[in-house]
Amino acid sequence: MMLLDRLPTPIAICRANGEVTAVNPAMAAEWGLAPGQVRGRNLLDLFRPSDTAAPQLDRLTEALRLGRRSRYAIDVRWTAAGGEGARREGELVVEPVGDASPAYPALLTVLRVRPAETSMPSGPAVEVSAVEARILELAAAGATTAAIGKAVGLTVDGVNYHLTRLSRRWRVPNRTALVAKAYVLGVLAPGQWPPAQRRTE
Repeated sequence: MMLLDRLPTPIAICRANGEVTAVNPAMAAEWGLAPGQVRGRNLLDLFRPSDTAAPQLDRLTEALRLGRRSRYAIDVRWTAAGGEGARREGELVVEPVGDASPAYPALLTVLRVRPAETSMPSGPAVEVSAVEARILELAAAGATTAAIGKAVGLTVDGVNYHLTRLSRRWRVPNRTALVAKAYVLGVLAPGQWPPAQRRTE
């Protein structure tokens, strides 16, 4: 148990019915609790299996019934810090441990927390004019300067003026970097072809 307590990976040992018999501080910290406050509780009260986890739970239940000693991964969700924190997601890896016996074995559970995804903003993070946005769309599609000018009603010099102005504003060295920055800043919508401006919802 001393080794378990020192591990930074969230780990719990529980009975076959999910009742926690031992837990390390890293696991208890997921709910903002001390290990003693988690012991005796049921893992299914602490974690909520994802919508796709039912087949995984069925396989685990069948394995325990048949005495198999395989490892099973269950997608779970939970609210960190005792209900007051952010919603989190991860994978609970469950493995039967202990000596073979007629009784159900203990379950070693290891939590693999998924990094929080950065949600995309509903609109661009920076403001660009309608002409600048259209120029960026066309540049991202690979249009030449002359073709961009024809599409937006500008001369080649006019297009170059806007591209140079955007490059200076965003501190990028060339057109390729400018297009990449437009995606990073949310001006252009990801996963869309032909390229298009990200619309504010």
